[in-house]
Amino acid sequence: MSESSTGGALRHPELLGVYCNDHLAAATGGIELVTRMIGRWRGTPYEQPLEQLLDELREERAGLRSTMSSLGVPVRQYKQLATWVGEKLTRAKLNGRLVSRSPLSDLIEFEFIATAVLAKRAGFETLRALGEVDTRVDAALFERLIDQADDQHTWLAEARREVAADVFGGRPQAASDAADT
Repeated sequence: MSESSTGGALRHPELLGVYCNDHLAAATGGIELVTRMIGRWRGTPYEQPLEQLLDELREERAGLRSTMSSLGVPVRQYKQLATWVGEKLTRAKLNGRLVSRSPLSDLIEFEFIATAVLAKRAGFETLRALGEVDTRVDAALFERLIDQADDQHTWLAEARREVAADVFGGRPQAASDAADT
């Protein structure tokens, strides 16, 4: 294999800027969604884990911003704004109900955030690998965030199964027994 396919120094810094800004925009959208979910699940067993998730998402976003700053990658505010507006627009989605909130919205939100956590984790893996060749990236930070994302996904997968059972019936399968966590 050539050096370019086996590792080495940072290549394509302009693409790294796009990549980081896309992940930062997604983090902003995740924070908005989880904030809304907390309001929906206030007073339930989901409230505290969602509050913890929100705190962790904010911490992750700060870590990503710090990394971008260390790398000299500018934050593209238009992407942040577009994501914020997009999250607000998803509230108007058709969900089988025109006036009231559909139980399907609960399930879709848990499915979406669980899937987003997996995508975020992949981004952390990419940045951790970059940190192995570029000292401006704190590889240990991203290793910790990967572990945190694993814990988040475990809980979210369990919650998603519970919400699905509440919406459609059946019984939630334990995460350890499920093939599709």
